[in-house]
Amino acid sequence: MTRYALRSIALVYLLFLLVLPVGLICWTTFADGIGPVVDALTTPSALHAFAVTAQVAVLSVVANTLFGVGAALLLVRHSFPGKRVLNMLVDLPIAVSPVVVGLALILVYGRFAPFGGWLADRGIDVIFSLPGMVLATVFVSLPLVVRAVTPVLEEIGTEQEQAARTLGAGPWQTFRRITLPAVRWALAYGMVLALARSLGEYGAVAVVSGRIKDQTQTLTLFVEERFQNFDQQSAYAAAFAMAAIAILTLLVTTLLRPREDAR
Repeated sequence: MTRYALRSIALVYLLFLLVLPVGLICWTTFADGIGPVVDALTTPSALHAFAVTAQVAVLSVVANTLFGVGAALLLVRHSFPGKRVLNMLVDLPIAVSPVVVGLALILVYGRFAPFGGWLADRGIDVIFSLPGMVLATVFVSLPLVVRAVTPVLEEIGTEQEQAARTLGAGPWQTFRRITLPAVRWALAYGMVLALARSLGEYGAVAVVSGRIKDQTQTLTLFVEERFQNFDQQSAYAAAFAMAAIAILTLLVTTLLRPREDAR
């Protein structure tokens, strides 16, 4: 009886927190048919927002993948002074508000900051441009790949890697043939989470982007701008597109994993 009660509570909780809001967005988006949705998503401003979002998300995922794998290997395979501090700093973005992250980036990379001014004098604009948006997104999604790969590295141990080194394999060859295949699905899961987080980031990006229409406007900022200007069709259509992309990404990963394992 307790088991069924807990299931019911969980389902009702998810219904009101997740299913109902997302379902209402879908219903409202297609209330007038698919034609207005297509028109709203193919305007120059919407297409530009898609392009900016894709650039920011891809660059952020690539950066966090490289850092995440390296940091996970460092934390699991090595002991060094400051290891606990590094482990704590990896989780810092979870505790810090994205708005605070954006303000901190402005204090470091802003045109009137010492380092940001030095970069600006050399023609490198970080704040209110794509690099600042990528930095903000990288920060907020920093822990996802690290925390997905770390437990798998701990589980597989070092026996196979040590055997490969004994047989003459170098560090890169050992990583490519032993370590990477062992963590591939944990890495893919972390990348998917980082992608979903990057696509939906708002707070930090809103601060460092300047929200310049047709220049530094991501899909999340596009949704806000269209909604505030009473263009609800465009706002709901863009929100639905973001939700659909995130859901499809997760579904593709889930569907491909059993096929790969079967091989």
